[in-house]
Amino acid sequence: MKVVTDKTFAVDVLESDKPVLVDFWAEWCVPCKKVDPLLAEIADSELGSQVEIVKVNIDENPQTALAYQVMSVPTLAIFKGGERVNSVAGAKPKSFLVNFIESAL
Repeated sequence: MKVVTDKTFAVDVLESDKPVLVDFWAEWCVPCKKVDPLLAEIADSELGSQVEIVKVNIDENPQTALAYQVMSVPTLAIFKGGERVNSVAGAKPKSFLVNFIESAL
């Protein structure tokens, strides 16, 4: 999964040709560590060819987290055509994540 920063967010996410799932996370966040392998599985699946899955560390990239009002981690947000179309906070099971992504395609 690609790591996105405050400096690269506009190009990597907002200007992407396909939908982007952004995983807002932090190193100290235990639920984030549970979501990470699920997102890696999805990225390696057929669904991964339809959506870009990227990670933003909120501690290292506070401007982006603030701009999108990320109040808790993990927060997963889907961006399409430069706009946030959906977001959810908290660790979720893989089936939920797949449905969450498919709903935005």
